[in-house]
Amino acid sequence: MPELPETETIARDLDRAVSGATIVDVVVSRSDVLRELPASRLAERVIGATIVRSWRRAKLVVLDLSTDERLVVQPRFTGALLIDDGALPDEERRYSTVAFLLDDGRALHYRDIRRLGTVTLMSAPRFAAYSAKLGAEPLDPGFTAEHLSALLRDRRQAVKKVLMDQRLVAGIGNIYANEALWRAGVDPSRAARTLSPREAGALHDAVVQVLQASIAARGTSFRDYRDASGARGSFVEQLAVYGRGGEPCRRCGARLVETHAVDGRTTVLCAHCQS
Repeated sequence: MPELPETETIARDLDRAVSGATIVDVVVSRSDVLRELPASRLAERVIGATIVRSWRRAKLVVLDLSTDERLVVQPRFTGALLIDDGALPDEERRYSTVAFLLDDGRALHYRDIRRLGTVTLMSAPRFAAYSAKLGAEPLDPGFTAEHLSALLRDRRQAVKKVLMDQRLVAGIGNIYANEALWRAGVDPSRAARTLSPREAGALHDAVVQVLQASIAARGTSFRDYRDASGARGSFVEQLAVYGRGGEPCRRCGARLVETHAVDGRTTVLCAHCQS
Protein backbone atom coordinates (compact mmCIF):
# COMPACT_ATOMS: atom_id res chain seq x y z
CA MET A 1 0.00 0.00 0.00
CA PRO A 2 -0.45 2.31 -1.80
CA GLU A 3 -0.92 0.24 -4.95
CA LEU A 4 -1.93 1.27 -8.47
CA PRO A 5 -5.38 2.75 -7.69
CA GLU A 6 -4.04 4.82 -4.80
CA THR A 7 -1.04 6.21 -6.65
CA GLU A 8 -3.20 6.85 -9.72
CA THR A 9 -5.61 8.84 -7.55
CA ILE A 10 -2.79 10.88 -6.02
CA ALA A 11 -1.19 11.54 -9.41
CA ARG A 12 -4.46 12.72 -10.94
CA ASP A 13 -5.14 14.99 -7.97
CA LEU A 14 -1.69 16.54 -8.19
CA ASP A 15 -1.90 16.99 -11.94
CA ARG A 16 -5.04 19.07 -11.50
CA ALA A 17 -3.82 20.94 -8.43
CA VAL A 18 -0.12 21.76 -8.87
CA SER A 19 0.67 21.59 -12.59
CA GLY A 20 2.01 25.01 -13.55
CA ALA A 21 3.21 25.83 -10.03
CA THR A 22 6.88 26.70 -9.49
CA ILE A 23 8.98 25.32 -6.63
CA VAL A 24 10.51 28.22 -4.68
CA ASP A 25 12.04 26.32 -1.76
CA VAL A 26 12.55 22.83 -0.36
CA VAL A 27 12.48 21.86 3.31
CA VAL A 28 13.91 18.43 4.10
CA SER A 29 13.01 17.29 7.61
CA ARG A 30 13.99 13.64 7.22
CA SER A 31 16.71 13.06 4.67
CA ASP A 32 16.57 9.27 5.00
CA VAL A 33 13.71 9.16 2.46
CA LEU A 34 15.94 10.72 -0.23
CA ARG A 35 17.68 8.54 -2.78
CA GLU A 36 20.56 9.22 -5.16
CA LEU A 37 21.36 12.76 -3.96
CA PRO A 38 21.58 14.70 -0.68
CA ALA A 39 19.14 17.38 0.46
CA SER A 40 21.37 20.24 -0.64
CA ARG A 41 21.64 18.92 -4.19
CA LEU A 42 17.91 18.29 -4.35
CA ALA A 43 17.24 21.92 -3.47
CA GLU A 44 19.76 23.21 -6.00
CA ARG A 45 18.17 21.25 -8.81
CA VAL A 46 14.46 21.81 -8.16
CA ILE A 47 14.22 25.40 -6.88
CA GLY A 48 12.94 27.49 -9.75
CA ALA A 49 11.55 24.49 -11.64
CA THR A 50 7.90 24.41 -12.69
CA ILE A 51 5.82 21.27 -12.23
CA VAL A 52 4.71 20.39 -15.75
CA ARG A 53 2.52 17.40 -14.97
CA SER A 54 1.96 14.57 -12.52
CA TRP A 55 1.36 10.98 -13.54
CA ARG A 56 1.79 7.40 -12.37
CA ARG A 57 4.10 4.54 -13.34
CA ALA A 58 3.52 1.26 -11.48
CA LYS A 59 3.25 2.26 -7.79
CA LEU A 60 5.20 5.50 -8.34
CA VAL A 61 3.97 9.08 -8.47
CA VAL A 62 6.02 11.00 -11.05
CA LEU A 63 6.22 14.80 -11.29
CA ASP A 64 7.70 16.07 -14.55
CA LEU A 65 9.65 19.30 -14.07
CA SER A 66 10.43 22.05 -16.56
CA THR A 67 14.12 21.16 -16.18
CA ASP A 68 13.44 17.78 -17.90
CA GLU A 69 14.05 16.03 -14.58
CA ARG A 70 11.47 14.03 -12.68
CA LEU A 71 10.58 13.81 -9.01
CA VAL A 72 9.80 10.15 -8.45
CA VAL A 73 7.97 9.25 -5.24
CA GLN A 74 7.41 5.70 -4.05
CA PRO A 75 5.01 5.94 -1.09
CA ARG A 76 5.27 2.31 0.00
CA PHE A 77 3.39 1.61 3.24
CA THR A 78 2.68 4.95 4.95
CA GLY A 79 3.71 7.58 2.43
CA ALA A 80 1.44 10.28 1.00
CA LEU A 81 1.78 13.43 -1.08
CA LEU A 82 -0.38 16.10 0.51
CA ILE A 83 -1.21 19.59 -0.71
CA ASP A 84 -1.09 22.15 2.10
CA ASP A 85 -2.96 25.40 1.60
CA GLY A 86 -2.68 26.23 5.28
CA ALA A 87 -5.49 23.93 6.37
CA LEU A 88 -3.53 20.68 6.57
CA PRO A 89 -3.89 19.17 10.07
CA ASP A 90 -0.84 19.50 12.31
CA GLU A 91 -0.81 15.72 12.71
CA GLU A 92 -0.08 15.37 8.99
CA ARG A 93 2.58 18.11 8.99
CA ARG A 94 4.24 16.39 11.93
CA TYR A 95 5.26 13.50 9.68
CA SER A 96 6.35 15.61 6.71
CA THR A 97 9.74 14.43 5.50
CA VAL A 98 10.12 16.75 2.49
CA ALA A 99 8.13 19.89 1.70
CA PHE A 100 8.21 21.59 -1.70
CA LEU A 101 7.12 25.21 -1.24
CA LEU A 102 5.24 26.62 -4.23
CA ASP A 103 5.04 30.12 -5.66
CA ASP A 104 1.33 30.42 -4.85
CA GLY A 105 1.94 30.01 -1.11
CA ARG A 106 0.99 26.36 -0.89
CA ALA A 107 3.28 23.46 -0.01
CA LEU A 108 3.45 19.92 -1.29
CA HIS A 109 4.44 17.58 1.54
CA TYR A 110 5.77 14.08 1.27
CA ARG A 111 4.41 12.69 4.55
CA ASP A 112 5.66 9.27 5.65
CA ILE A 113 5.05 8.00 9.17
CA ARG A 114 7.38 4.99 9.01
CA ARG A 115 9.72 6.54 6.40
CA LEU A 116 9.84 3.43 4.23
CA GLY A 117 9.01 5.29 1.04
CA THR A 118 11.45 7.22 -1.13
CA VAL A 119 11.84 10.52 -2.99
CA THR A 120 14.24 10.57 -5.93
CA LEU A 121 15.13 13.20 -8.51
CA MET A 122 15.94 11.53 -11.82
CA SER A 123 17.06 12.76 -15.20
CA ALA A 124 14.90 11.67 -18.14
CA PRO A 125 17.42 8.99 -19.26
CA ARG A 126 17.79 7.71 -15.68
CA PHE A 127 14.02 7.41 -15.31
CA ALA A 128 13.67 5.72 -18.70
CA ALA A 129 16.20 3.08 -17.63
CA TYR A 130 14.44 2.63 -14.29
CA SER A 131 11.01 2.37 -15.90
CA ALA A 132 12.24 -0.16 -18.46
CA LYS A 133 12.78 -2.66 -15.64
CA LEU A 134 9.10 -2.49 -14.67
CA GLY A 135 6.41 -4.64 -16.21
CA ALA A 136 3.35 -3.89 -18.30
CA GLU A 137 0.75 -1.41 -17.09
CA PRO A 138 -2.46 -3.41 -16.54
CA LEU A 139 -4.69 -0.52 -17.63
CA ASP A 140 -2.83 0.13 -20.89
CA PRO A 141 -4.40 -1.15 -24.15
CA GLY A 142 -1.38 -3.36 -24.76
CA PHE A 143 -2.12 -5.38 -21.63
CA THR A 144 -4.48 -7.88 -23.24
CA ALA A 145 -5.73 -11.28 -22.15
CA GLU A 146 -3.26 -12.79 -24.60
CA HIS A 147 -0.41 -10.80 -23.05
CA LEU A 148 -1.27 -12.02 -19.55
CA SER A 149 -1.68 -15.60 -20.78
CA ALA A 150 1.82 -15.44 -22.30
CA LEU A 151 3.27 -14.15 -19.01
CA LEU A 152 1.69 -17.01 -17.08
CA ARG A 153 2.36 -19.79 -19.57
CA ASP A 154 5.87 -20.90 -18.56
CA ARG A 155 5.95 -19.90 -14.89
CA ARG A 156 5.90 -22.44 -12.10
CA GLN A 157 5.30 -19.87 -9.32
CA ALA A 158 1.91 -19.32 -7.73
CA VAL A 159 -0.28 -17.17 -9.96
CA LYS A 160 -0.69 -14.62 -7.18
CA LYS A 161 3.08 -14.20 -6.92
CA VAL A 162 3.33 -13.67 -10.68
CA LEU A 163 0.61 -11.01 -10.60
CA MET A 164 2.54 -9.14 -7.91
CA ASP A 165 5.92 -9.37 -9.65
CA GLN A 166 6.56 -5.74 -10.64
CA ARG A 167 8.95 -6.88 -13.38
CA LEU A 168 6.02 -8.55 -15.13
CA VAL A 169 2.91 -6.57 -14.23
CA ALA A 170 3.29 -3.10 -12.73
CA GLY A 171 1.24 -1.73 -9.88
CA ILE A 172 -0.60 -4.75 -8.48
CA GLY A 173 0.03 -5.47 -4.82
CA ASN A 174 -1.47 -7.79 -2.24
CA ILE A 175 -4.90 -6.20 -1.96
CA TYR A 176 -5.78 -6.21 -5.64
CA ALA A 177 -4.14 -9.57 -6.39
CA ASN A 178 -6.43 -11.14 -3.78
CA GLU A 179 -9.48 -9.34 -5.15
CA ALA A 180 -8.78 -10.10 -8.83
CA LEU A 181 -8.18 -13.80 -8.18
CA TRP A 182 -11.44 -14.06 -6.25
CA ARG A 183 -13.36 -12.32 -9.04
CA ALA A 184 -11.81 -14.69 -11.59
CA GLY A 185 -12.46 -17.79 -9.46
CA VAL A 186 -8.79 -18.77 -9.46
CA ASP A 187 -6.91 -20.29 -6.50
CA PRO A 188 -4.02 -17.90 -5.65
CA SER A 189 -1.68 -20.84 -4.99
CA ARG A 190 -2.12 -22.47 -8.40
CA ALA A 191 0.98 -22.64 -10.56
CA ALA A 192 0.65 -19.84 -13.11
CA ARG A 193 1.36 -22.15 -16.03
CA THR A 194 -1.67 -24.33 -15.23
CA LEU A 195 -4.16 -21.59 -16.13
CA SER A 196 -5.90 -22.18 -19.43
CA PRO A 197 -6.25 -19.31 -21.94
CA ARG A 198 -9.88 -19.00 -20.86
CA GLU A 199 -8.90 -18.69 -17.19
CA ALA A 200 -6.15 -16.22 -18.06
CA GLY A 201 -8.75 -14.17 -19.94
CA ALA A 202 -11.07 -14.18 -16.92
CA LEU A 203 -8.18 -13.13 -14.68
CA HIS A 204 -7.22 -10.34 -17.07
CA ASP A 205 -10.77 -8.99 -17.02
CA ALA A 206 -10.90 -9.25 -13.22
CA VAL A 207 -7.61 -7.34 -12.83
CA VAL A 208 -8.80 -4.50 -15.06
CA GLN A 209 -12.24 -4.34 -13.46
CA VAL A 210 -11.04 -4.28 -9.85
CA LEU A 211 -8.40 -1.63 -10.56
CA GLN A 212 -10.88 0.59 -12.39
CA ALA A 213 -13.48 0.16 -9.65
CA SER A 214 -10.97 1.12 -6.97
CA ILE A 215 -9.81 4.19 -8.90
CA ALA A 216 -13.47 5.25 -9.17
CA ALA A 217 -13.70 4.91 -5.36
CA ARG A 218 -10.41 6.81 -4.94
CA GLY A 219 -8.54 3.80 -3.56
CA THR A 220 -8.58 1.69 -0.43
CA SER A 221 -7.89 3.21 2.99
CA PHE A 222 -7.28 0.89 5.93
CA ARG A 223 -4.98 3.07 8.03
CA ASP A 224 -2.54 5.45 6.41
CA TYR A 225 -3.47 5.97 2.74
CA ARG A 226 -4.78 9.45 1.94
CA ASP A 227 -5.32 11.20 -1.37
CA ALA A 228 -3.62 14.51 -2.13
CA SER A 229 -6.21 16.47 -0.17
CA GLY A 230 -5.91 14.19 2.86
CA ALA A 231 -9.18 12.31 2.27
CA ARG A 232 -9.66 8.55 2.56
CA GLY A 233 -10.51 6.21 -0.28
CA SER A 234 -13.76 4.25 -0.06
CA PHE A 235 -13.02 1.02 -1.94
CA VAL A 236 -12.59 -0.81 1.37
CA GLU A 237 -16.41 -1.07 1.38
CA GLN A 238 -16.28 -3.10 -1.85
CA LEU A 239 -13.52 -5.56 -0.88
CA ALA A 240 -14.76 -9.10 -1.34
CA VAL A 241 -11.91 -11.03 0.31
CA TYR A 242 -8.99 -8.90 1.51
CA GLY A 243 -9.36 -8.24 5.24
CA ARG A 244 -12.37 -10.59 5.44
CA GLY A 245 -10.76 -13.88 6.48
CA GLY A 246 -13.27 -16.08 8.35
CA GLU A 247 -16.28 -14.19 6.98
CA PRO A 248 -18.79 -15.57 4.45
CA CYS A 249 -17.89 -15.53 0.76
CA ARG A 250 -20.07 -12.98 -0.98
CA ARG A 251 -20.52 -15.33 -3.92
CA CYS A 252 -21.25 -18.72 -2.34
CA GLY A 253 -21.49 -18.14 1.41
CA ALA A 254 -18.63 -20.47 2.37
CA ARG A 255 -16.20 -19.28 5.04
CA LEU A 256 -13.23 -17.41 3.58
CA VAL A 257 -9.83 -18.90 4.36
CA GLU A 258 -6.90 -16.70 5.39
CA THR A 259 -3.38 -18.06 4.95
CA HIS A 260 0.24 -16.96 4.63
CA ALA A 261 1.25 -19.95 2.53
CA VAL A 262 1.66 -17.97 -0.72
CA ASP A 263 4.96 -16.07 -0.57
CA GLY A 264 4.46 -15.22 3.11
CA ARG A 265 1.82 -12.60 2.34
CA THR A 266 -1.74 -12.53 3.65
CA THR A 267 -3.91 -14.41 1.18
CA VAL A 268 -7.67 -14.65 1.55
CA LEU A 269 -9.69 -16.95 -0.69
CA CYS A 270 -12.82 -19.02 -0.98
CA ALA A 271 -11.80 -22.68 -1.12
CA HIS A 272 -15.24 -23.51 -2.49
CA CYS A 273 -15.38 -21.25 -5.54
CA GLN A 274 -11.71 -20.59 -6.34
CA SER A 275 -10.05 -23.55 -8.00
